[in-house]
Amino acid sequence: MSNARSRVVPANEYRRERWRNGAGWTREIASEPAGEWAWRLSIAEIEQDAPFSRFEGIDREIVLLSGNGVRLRFDDGNVHDLQPPHGRLRFAGEAGVHGELIDGATQDFNLMWRRDAIDAQLWHRPLVGPMVIFADPGTTWAVHLLAGQARFADDSGLPGLAQGDTALLHAGDARLRHVLDGGGEVLLAQLRPR
Repeated sequence: MSNARSRVVPANEYRRERWRNGAGWTREIASEPAGEWAWRLSIAEIEQDAPFSRFEGIDREIVLLSGNGVRLRFDDGNVHDLQPPHGRLRFAGEAGVHGELIDGATQDFNLMWRRDAIDAQLWHRPLVGPMVIFADPGTTWAVHLLAGQARFADDSGLPGLAQGDTALLHAGDARLRHVLDGGGEVLLAQLRPR
């Protein structure tokens, strides 16, 4: 997938850009590889009712980070409400979706991956003391700190995490072990080549 080094991306370094369809803003946390990415992490800023951009061949999962929620209306008639604190939904990127704000603007964590290249899983977990993360060779883990603070209690040399920061843990040819210690809540994404 990548032999990029593990790193922490502070929230203030996320790159703000327009949605593909121009209907909103997103802050990109990371995408790999550069250019035609196989996976991408971002935070969507939904400030008004708007259609979502379509992404052919992409699966995605979104998680409500802040705000009072968003109603997703799909062209096939399905409706799903992302409600506080961390409502979530996984769906196909080519689906026609219109987002309707329930009561004011929201921010939403957005994981996207090419379904023919990547297997992706996403978990929401409390962080209470140490958490051990094992990354198999070729796998990337992303750890997004929803709340609280955390540090790596291992010899990785990675800096600590403040709320909103994201750690990207890349396992090259060998299995990788990280120990995250702290208090709060995290989103954990595992990205594994197919």
